[in-house]
Amino acid sequence: MKNALITGANKGIGLETARQLGRLGYKVYIGSRDISRGEAAEKELTSEGIQAEFVHLDMSAPSTFPTVVNHIEALDGHLDVLVNNAGVLLDYGVRPSDLSPSALRSTFDVNFFAQVELTLLLLPLIRKSPAGRIVNVSSVLGSSTLQSDPSTKFGDWGSLAYGSSKAALNSFTAILSKDLAGTAIKVNSAHPGWVKTEMGGPGAPLTLEKGVKTSVWLATLPDDGPTGGFFHMQDRLAW
Repeated sequence: MKNALITGANKGIGLETARQLGRLGYKVYIGSRDISRGEAAEKELTSEGIQAEFVHLDMSAPSTFPTVVNHIEALDGHLDVLVNNAGVLLDYGVRPSDLSPSALRSTFDVNFFAQVELTLLLLPLIRKSPAGRIVNVSSVLGSSTLQSDPSTKFGDWGSLAYGSSKAALNSFTAILSKDLAGTAIKVNSAHPGWVKTEMGGPGAPLTLEKGVKTSVWLATLPDDGPTGGFFHMQDRLAW
C-alpha cells in the first residue's frame, strides 16, 4: 500500500487532501500540531473507511519532526508522498512598510524553513519509494511574475511575509527537483486557488473538493509526469 504524509491535515485543504488520497487507496498520515484536532481528523477519516493515522507534527516546533520520521520508517520503511501543506498567513491586510520583523520571521519559520527541514529529513524515506512525490503547497502570491504585473487582480496589494515565504518555497521546489533529476522522485509546487477555508474565508469561489485537485494530481503523477514546476489544476504558472 502506498502511503502519504500531509502536514496541516487536521482541517481544510490538508484534511481534504488526506481524504482524497485515502479514497485512492493511500495510507495517510495526518500531520497536526493540535492533538485533539488531529485525533478527531483521524477518527473522521477512519469512519469513512480510510486508513489514516494522526501524527503530532508542529511546523513551528521542528523538535517534533524526528519522532514522525522514525515512526514512518518503523512502520513502513518508506514514504511515497509528502504534501507540505501547513502554512500561516500572519500579515493579511498589513502594508509591507508596516510589517513587523517578528511576523516576517515567524512566517518564514513555518512556511519555508520548517518545510525544507522536514523534507530533507524525510528524503531518505522518499528515496526508498519506487515513485516518490513531493508537493509543496504554494500560492500565486509567491509568483514574482504575477506580483509584479499590475494587471493581475492582486497587483495593487501584496503580502510581504506570506508571499515572500511562498516564493522561497517555490525556489526550493525548482532547486530540489534539479538535485533529484534522474531519480524517480518528482517535486512540484501547487497553487490550490482561493478556497473556502478558515484562511480563505467564506467568500472564496472554490470548494475544498476543487481546491485539493492540484495537490492530489501532483501527488499521484505517473512516471512521465512533470517535475520542477508550479501548477494550478494542470496549468503551469509563472514563477
